[in-house]
Amino acid sequence: SVTWEPHECEDNYAWTAPVGSFKPNGKGLYDMLGNVWEWVEDCWHENYTNPPEDGSAWLEADGGECGRRVVRGGSWYNGPGFVRSAVRFRYSTDYRFYILGFRLAQDRE
Repeated sequence: SVTWEPHECEDNYAWTAPVGSFKPNGKGLYDMLGNVWEWVEDCWHENYTNPPEDGSAWLEADGGECGRRVVRGGSWYNGPGFVRSAVRFRYSTDYRFYILGFRLAQDRE
């Protein structure tokens, strides 16, 4: 079983942590979960009936509601049960809050 001890999660940052503050995961990627909820391109769908099978964004043409988009992954503000990419919520596309953001990616070249 997995336990959660709040004192083991102290990172000495009051809010978000700077990029690259922690060790990379097993694939060499940094900052893949936590810090802020991640906006993704998917339109909101109530369930996972007939999602794209190729990993592409799930858009309005597929029955989604694109006035609301998906956020995933939890933030520094949430408990451990929320810090997983499978956790998702929806927000209006013009909604702003200090625990929402997006991730940038770059090749290592």
